Amino acid sequence: MQRECACYFAMMRMRLLRMACLAAVGIACGLAWNSLSGRGFSLAQSVFVQTGDEVLSATEAKAWLDDGALFLDARPRDFWRMHRIHGASSLPEDDFENGFAEIETQMRRASRIVVYCQGYGCEASHLVARKLRERGFRAVVLDEGLPAWEDAGFALDTESRP
Repeated sequence: MQRECACYFAMMRMRLLRMACLAAVGIACGLAWNSLSGRGFSLAQSVFVQTGDEVLSATEAKAWLDDGALFLDARPRDFWRMHRIHGASSLPEDDFENGFAEIETQMRRASRIVVYCQGYGCEASHLVARKLRERGFRAVVLDEGLPAWEDAGFALDTESRP
């Protein structure tokens, strides 16, 4: 009986080892394809970043804000009303045309434009920046949006807006 148990555990150990080896080979093949195929995505940056997108860290963006850059919040207007980066204007991706018409004059006077959104998993800032580039504006994206801003220790304006 002891011998049968020892054999059983040895077989189970071999099966687990084989499964781990297969998983490791699968992961290695997937990573190799991602980096060599030309169709993979960067594992070092957000998947939303595309060719032509410019991205700033929170620290760089803060320096731009201190230097007078215009910040645009690409989240829905209700979120902008609750909290935003100090001085940011609302240009929601889901209502871009109306928002653009409201602040176009302000954007034309701005020397620098930074667009942000909710951060992790939010593509709105990238979409708004691309739409602005199509209209001749140079707009950069705050990398990882509001969470990165807060993680860097920078304050938000929480005064309610109409």
